[in-house]
Amino acid sequence: MLFDYLRLSEAVADVLRARKAGTAVAPERLAVPVPGGVLLCMPAADADVAIVKNITVHPGNRELPVIQGEVLVLHAATGRKLAVLDARELTARRTAAVSLLAARLLAPCPAGPLCLFGAGVQARAHAEAFAQGLGVTDVVIVSRTHKRAEGLAGELAGEGIAARVETDAAAAVRDAAMIVTATTSREPVFPDAVRGDAFVAAVGSFTPGAAEVPASLVSRAALFVDDRASARVEAGDFLRAGVDWDAVTPLEDILDAPPKPAGPVVFKTVGHALFDLAAAKLACA
Repeated sequence: MLFDYLRLSEAVADVLRARKAGTAVAPERLAVPVPGGVLLCMPAADADVAIVKNITVHPGNRELPVIQGEVLVLHAATGRKLAVLDARELTARRTAAVSLLAARLLAPCPAGPLCLFGAGVQARAHAEAFAQGLGVTDVVIVSRTHKRAEGLAGELAGEGIAARVETDAAAAVRDAAMIVTATTSREPVFPDAVRGDAFVAAVGSFTPGAAEVPASLVSRAALFVDDRASARVEAGDFLRAGVDWDAVTPLEDILDAPPKPAGPVVFKTVGHALFDLAAAKLACA
């Protein structure tokens, strides 16, 4: 666990402050349907660095990664190429760092235990980020692919994180202080057996028709998003639950004055090029 997720979470906070100040910009991402998936194009820039991330997302991939692509990093003032980064690794790390930032601000019981849905790159990154940034030592993994879940549990154990595999989703969430959903499922991956002081980071779905989190949980939770404009068109977890968007708070609004919500918290992230900008700047520093 060599990567510094805490440092990246602070870089994400900095870029959100920069956007609010008007010194960092990123348009809404372009989504182009391709056979079996989608091509996403995501530019962003501040006074120092400009980036363009191009990735494909193919949920049906088994032998190949679900996410593939690259991030082109440029010197903003001259256009000089600084680096080409692997988008799969960068996406996993920056997404986990965003969730870590949200958990640091919002989770009532940040030390866990943590329940992970999914056993891929995103799930591992979140386990590592939460262990490093919050002190989580107890992780439960739920995955439709038992072999991958066992493999991830073994890898985390090798890093000093006690991890076990659970096949009963209801039992897994019942005792979890924090829950992360990092799957490609289009339907909720657990029943609403979530305790009243839980923090949920809904990470995997990014289309309006897909939801990993049950609508009943969304309806009783305090709701937060990484980017409200993007979430209004992509966050199926909230759209399918018919949320009042005036009651959904963007992360940038609570950076310097975190609230203490009553009841469970659901943080929905659909991703944003500004987070890729933060990660790229850190990688090229």
